[in-house]
Amino acid sequence: MSPARLHVPDGWRACARPFSPPREPPFDMTSRPLFKVALAGLVLLVALGVVWWRGTTGPDDAGPPLPVAAIPSAPGAVTGDAAAAGPPPAARAGPREEIPMPGCWDGLAALDRSATMESLHAAVAAAIQARDTALVAYLQERLTELVGNDPDRALQLVEWAVKAAPPEPAIYLEALKAAPAVRHPRVTEKLVAVAEDKSLATPDRASALDALETQHRFTPETRGRLKAIALDDSADSAAWVATRTLGRVMKEDYERTGTYAPYWKDLLDIGTTSDDTAVRLLALEMPSYSDPLLDSDSIDALAKVMRTDKERDVREMAAFRLAVTEDPQKALAAYRAAFDGEHDLCVRWAFLRFAVRAAGADALPLVEEFARKDPRLRQDYLDFKALYATGTTDFARIWLGKKEHHDCVVEEGAPH
Repeated sequence: MSPARLHVPDGWRACARPFSPPREPPFDMTSRPLFKVALAGLVLLVALGVVWWRGTTGPDDAGPPLPVAAIPSAPGAVTGDAAAAGPPPAARAGPREEIPMPGCWDGLAALDRSATMESLHAAVAAAIQARDTALVAYLQERLTELVGNDPDRALQLVEWAVKAAPPEPAIYLEALKAAPAVRHPRVTEKLVAVAEDKSLATPDRASALDALETQHRFTPETRGRLKAIALDDSADSAAWVATRTLGRVMKEDYERTGTYAPYWKDLLDIGTTSDDTAVRLLALEMPSYSDPLLDSDSIDALAKVMRTDKERDVREMAAFRLAVTEDPQKALAAYRAAFDGEHDLCVRWAFLRFAVRAAGADALPLVEEFARKDPRLRQDYLDFKALYATGTTDFARIWLGKKEHHDCVVEEGAPH
């Protein structure tokens, strides 16, 4: 097994290999007597640490076989009567220094050499029982490596996840998420079926949806099934994760093939019909991570959200989403139509700044109109007018020079 694949700190492997000093000294050793004194002192400290660790670990601290800490023996350590004698009386009288020992697991090297799905399954259970989160993370990586492109092994992980108690399901499904086999049609179908199973706990359904996020694309049927989960009021957090999964696979497919429209249609439907505010907000936000140019037909749906959604955050997100479109003039008309019916200053400010993002300097007449209707926005109009007068056209640079005049929380993904 190559170190690049393991990502395991050297200290964790100390029990699996004999100690060997570095070939080149890390400091000047020309003064050998001083070096010997320093080495003897270091060895004594290590020995004291071993004595302290053994003395403070009771019989109940041993844990299951795999995660038990094993302290490697260092060559030249103090042994026999010298070790038993302990520190001199003067040292015992003062505060006792406790030296932390490096982590190490008995049997880890042997497990690595002959790892099977079953042996790693048992090791995960033992590590969870010992509350050894570092070992759990390592075993999760090993499961990913062992599954690889094998759909049968991938389906074994799903089976264990469905039958296990928390936190095991999330561990197995996270391991599967990183394995190429997760994109095999049989595995994808199984994960969607688990996500749809209302007899399972909501966190387990959400973990199955999360494992689908590394797909390269979704078929229309799969998108429809995830959309149904996102719109299911009883799905709770699984609805939110289904929405996020649709958005993340949209980003992947868009970057690979330029395809986003089918996903965006589903997300827009979710963003306009879900009863869950968090789900609606997320559905409208997800295109922000790939920023495709929205088509003209999407503007009408977003314009309706800006005018009618009961939640301020969702109206602001619709304004933000509308700012990246292939029809800036239609977007400006939508901002104008929504402005008069909006009484929240922060949402009005969102209409103004995203109108500028959508159309640049061409939005200044509309911004001036907004400032006349709401004097609280006048300084924003003057700021944008002065910034565009310098000849700058890129909105990112314009925004860097814009002063903030309103105590409004900027939503995630919006320019700030």
